[in-house]
Amino acid sequence: MSTLTIFSPAPAQHAEAAPAVTSRPIPTVLGADLEVPVKGGRLVGYANLDYAASAPCLEPVSAAVTAALPAYSSVHRGAGYASQLTTARYEQARHTVRAFVGARPDDAVIFTRNTTDATNLLAGCLPAGTTTVVFDTEHHASLLPWKNSVRLAPPAFPGEAVRAADEALAGIDGPKLLVVTAASNVTGELWPIAALAHIAHRHGARILVDAAQLVPHRPLNLTALDLDYVAFSGHKLYAPFGAGVLIGRRDWLAESEPYLKGGGAVRSVGDDTEWHDDPEPRHEAGTPNVLGAIALAAACDALTATGWTALVREEERLIARLRAGLPSIEGVRELSLWGDDHPRVGIVSFTVDGYSAREVAEVLSGEYGIGVRDGKFCAHPFVRHLLGTSDGGCEDGTASAVRASIGIGTTEEHVDRLVEALRELVAR
Repeated sequence: MSTLTIFSPAPAQHAEAAPAVTSRPIPTVLGADLEVPVKGGRLVGYANLDYAASAPCLEPVSAAVTAALPAYSSVHRGAGYASQLTTARYEQARHTVRAFVGARPDDAVIFTRNTTDATNLLAGCLPAGTTTVVFDTEHHASLLPWKNSVRLAPPAFPGEAVRAADEALAGIDGPKLLVVTAASNVTGELWPIAALAHIAHRHGARILVDAAQLVPHRPLNLTALDLDYVAFSGHKLYAPFGAGVLIGRRDWLAESEPYLKGGGAVRSVGDDTEWHDDPEPRHEAGTPNVLGAIALAAACDALTATGWTALVREEERLIARLRAGLPSIEGVRELSLWGDDHPRVGIVSFTVDGYSAREVAEVLSGEYGIGVRDGKFCAHPFVRHLLGTSDGGCEDGTASAVRASIGIGTTEEHVDRLVEALRELVAR
């Protein structure tokens, strides 16, 4: 099965798909003209290459939040006009996000704080005795929340990932859940989630896909891929207003204890408490992050309106430019699980001989105005595996790498500046 094709379903496959729209120019990010100080006191245009940590805000997202603020009010229980309007905007955001990922009409869409919050919510909703199968390549948000888990070693190639999941699930009795990323936050490599979903269902298991690093870069169709649950964050999707989402089948969510116990999650409180049967209010107790939900929906709308063809074409052009430049620098090694030719989103992690990751990141920032990430990227087992030794070959024992990630707002000049800066660094 081609890893390339499973992430690009035709628009007609989306459930509740919005009417066809004419593609628009790629939107602008706030801060595109930001200048930062560098060594010597100069100001230079900021080269933001840290999108995988948190993407900047899209202008349409900022505009949507600004438009909602004058009428901002409580949701769901207010009779006043502002409350009714805010409630309508909040619930419309739920429908927009559902359509964005091609969810089934009856799937629950629960707003959370981020992907970590979403996976922890689902962890609390698993039926008693559920065993979770998860690869050691996962972000900690997908690796750590589970009470009873089977952890699988990093697979040498995509087919081995499918085989390992097949064998692990076959040996488990009772409820089971396979947890996997759609795109690695360390290498950007795309995972064969359609094949993994098929294997999970063949063994009577369900699958949760961490789509945090996929949805800013590629379309996702939950229905076409036959996924049970999907989680992602607004702050990686150009909507940095503190919202995330868990989308998926209602039964486990409706039958579990509320994630938070309080107002909104209940039908009535007396000697006994009657919780909502609907998992959306059941797990959204208290006043929700209304502006975060509106921002997340606005980002979904903006990317859909732009059209994925233009977005993917520009990203692939820039990431190819970066990945062509890095090997030309002696001592720079790109990290990869499945080889240079495996498809990926706009994320590249690398090491530089003779320098710790923190030293590289500090030089890039302080002397060149380039923002990158350094560390283990909340994926400690995976980074140690990729580096090959427990200390990563670093004298300071950090076992860390540098990560450059691109997105809307990245330019050729940013990419070229990074490559030239690394070239000058290793020549010192």
